[in-house]
Amino acid sequence: MPRRHLLQRTAAVVLGSTLVSAAWAQANATTTNNGNSKFVDLETVRATLKEGKVPVFDIREPAEHATGVAAGARLLPMSQIGARLAEIPKDQPVLLMCNTQNRSRKVAEALWERGYTHVRYVQGGMSQWTANGWPKVPPTQR
Repeated sequence: MPRRHLLQRTAAVVLGSTLVSAAWAQANATTTNNGNSKFVDLETVRATLKEGKVPVFDIREPAEHATGVAAGARLLPMSQIGARLAEIPKDQPVLLMCNTQNRSRKVAEALWERGYTHVRYVQGGMSQWTANGWPKVPPTQR
């Protein structure tokens, strides 16, 4: 982690900010080289899911959900996003997670074009979540 981000995160904790808000500030400052694609890391997502204040959408398809999901993630298959777009808040932070980050990045880019400026995609996705040995739960329909 670059020193600047480490100092920002430490300062936020010292000032009494929650881990989620500190992580969100870091996510807003973290961009790829093209300046458009914004992402958050898995540690941030794990903390965000525990807090329950920022919606995390698992955009994998139902067959992938059957392998297990991160507890607290909302299931919204990529193939259904067009029909269920109203479920994604436009005026608040939202995280998108898929298996690796490729689909969630593409969906985030499409949403940014439609004015969803607070959307971030999860770097690493559920494949990295699983590789980390973090728990998964059976999916539930919403």
